[in-house]
Order: sequence, then structure tokens, then C-alpha cells
Amino acid sequence: MTQLKTSLVQCDLRWEDPQANHEQLERILGELDSRDTDLIILPEMFATGFTMNSQQMAQPMEESQSVAWLQTQAKARNCVMTGSVAIKDEGQYYNRMIWATPNGQISYYDKRHLFRMAGEHERYGMGKNRQIVELKGFKLLLSVCYDLRFPVWTRQQPAQGEHFEYDALLCVANWPAPRRKPWRTLLQARAVENLAYVVGVNRVGEDANGLAYSGDSMLVDFKGETLIDHPENTPFIETGTLDKTELNAFREKFPVWQDADHFTLLPGVG
Repeated sequence: MTQLKTSLVQCDLRWEDPQANHEQLERILGELDSRDTDLIILPEMFATGFTMNSQQMAQPMEESQSVAWLQTQAKARNCVMTGSVAIKDEGQYYNRMIWATPNGQISYYDKRHLFRMAGEHERYGMGKNRQIVELKGFKLLLSVCYDLRFPVWTRQQPAQGEHFEYDALLCVANWPAPRRKPWRTLLQARAVENLAYVVGVNRVGEDANGLAYSGDSMLVDFKGETLIDHPENTPFIETGTLDKTELNAFREKFPVWQDADHFTLLPGVG
């Protein structure tokens, strides 16, 4: 497979109301399925908004209604569903990005960089491992919001004998409007420095803390060019295509990777 159809879902979120958000998202998604897309990407904490009320709102991993909802939607639509959820697992709380496939399998990534300005580091556990998933011949690195500011964490770390670790970086977010310029700039920067597609999905609206979100969800190609860009503060769904043939051709034509600095993350964090 050389193409991956990817759907960005930019929407408002109901505060701390998973059932309402599930129902709203079903209405927004409508009949979107594998005839139109391979992958549907929802914002960070799509079931609750960016809540720091972890003890009350985090759902046990094995009993999570939001994880089950993702699995049900993935099966019904015959495509992968992803987005992050507040999860409780083995006594700890995580901002966990779930990757749900049509056959019921689950992979996940726990947010590594916790937004201390909101106290997230005091209410959720720090993720320790990167997560790369595969879909239709594409390798995809999962990330959540604040992770985007830390280029070492998302930098290509190819194994010996390989040139690239992943083909696209996925970032789900609740990134407030006052910092929209860094969001837009960093999405493009991560694409350019990693010679990879970058997909950033953010929310719109205002949360219970009075924070406004401008969306700015984007699909950026490996040259930093925007393929999907909605700077208006409005909900939308749009599907873009990642093309492996074009990506590989550019990597061969412009082999910046040959001059990259080699490094290794410290044990326990890579």
C-alpha cells in the first residue's frame, strides 16, 4: 500500500461528559467509514476535555467506556480510531492515546510530557515509552499535545541498517488559542526535521476553565507544506492522503538524513 487516507476531526468537547461526547462524535462522524478513510483522529481527551480531575474522571483501562466506544466505532466503520482518554491503570492515572483497530486490538501511548502549567504533572503519570504503530505500510509515531514542544522525543531514531523510524507523526491536542502560533510552527518544524508527514488534531470551543481553543488542525507534508489547514475557529472533518511513494522519492532526492546527528535516549525513557 502506498497511500493512507487520514481523517482529522476538529470539534468542541462537552466538559467531563463522556457519554455526551461519544454521542456528539457519532453525529459528527455520520457515515464516515472505510469507503472514505483508513484512520479517524480525534482530539486529546475527546471524552472529557482537558480535565485535571483525574481521580473522578479517569476510567479504569479494562472497563473504560471510552476505549470500548473507540473499539465499537472502529469495528462499525472498519477503520482505525485514535484519540486520548484519561485512564486509570494499576493505581496510576494517565493521559493515554488509544489506537483501536477494526479487529478489536488496542495499542496505546501514555503522554510523556505533562503540561505543568496546568498541574498535569501532579495529576497524571508520565509515559516512559514511545509508541510506533503500523497501518497499510505506514509507520506512525503517536504523541499528545505538549510532546510537540520536545524535538528529541519525536526525532527519528532509526535502527541499524534503516534510515527512518517512522513515516508520520500523529499529535492529538487541547492546545489553547493564545499559543496557536507555536502549535502551527512546531507542526511544520517536526515535519521538516524528520522528513515525515505530521498530523495535528486540536479542539475548538471553550472549556470549563474559560480557555479558548482555535483548532488549527493541520496535515503537513515532509517539506513542511500544509495539505489540510483550517485556521478558522470552527468544527470540521477533512480527509487527506499520505503518499508513501512521494515521501520516499523526496527522502531519496533530498537525503538530509545522511547528515543527521546520532543519539540515544537514556535507558528507561526510550
